[in-house]
Amino acid sequence: MFLSRLLAAGVLAAGIVHSSVTFAASPCGHSPAHEAFNVQGLKSELMVTALSCSAQNRYNDFVAKFRGTLLKEEDKLNSYFRSMYGRSAQREHDDYITQLANVQSERGLQSGTIFCQQRLPMFDEINALDSGADLSAYAEAKDVVQPASFETCAAPAATSRPTARKRPARAARHA
Repeated sequence: MFLSRLLAAGVLAAGIVHSSVTFAASPCGHSPAHEAFNVQGLKSELMVTALSCSAQNRYNDFVAKFRGTLLKEEDKLNSYFRSMYGRSAQREHDDYITQLANVQSERGLQSGTIFCQQRLPMFDEINALDSGADLSAYAEAKDVVQPASFETCAAPAATSRPTARKRPARAARHA
């Protein structure tokens, strides 16, 4: 138990160092959307691991422990997709979640029989975390596969100005 907490503390420290470097190097700094994508990626990877390695109870424990953080990050993702895609936000969000699970499942298939040995220890590491901030730092530090490079800077605010309709061109009159 002590060893797993020590390992989690090391991973957390590495995540904090990595996230501060990422913050400095990122053109838009650390944004809520960036954090939300990281947490969603980690959640998906844990789900794929649970399903592939018969660890559903461990996944359920993770969700129960971090329910508040997961819901908060899901709200941030919803806001991101609404501001980026407007009316098609839900479809785009659903597509992202599907692509995320697919790319992570593919990575698991490529790993073969070693996949579970590599991924199951993440549940022990996460169990040693104490807070949502710890989870976010852990997600930042992990090499979680994402389906595509999303612009995770804060999305521009949607404007509500009405769009002007173009009038059809009038036929020229000839005299």
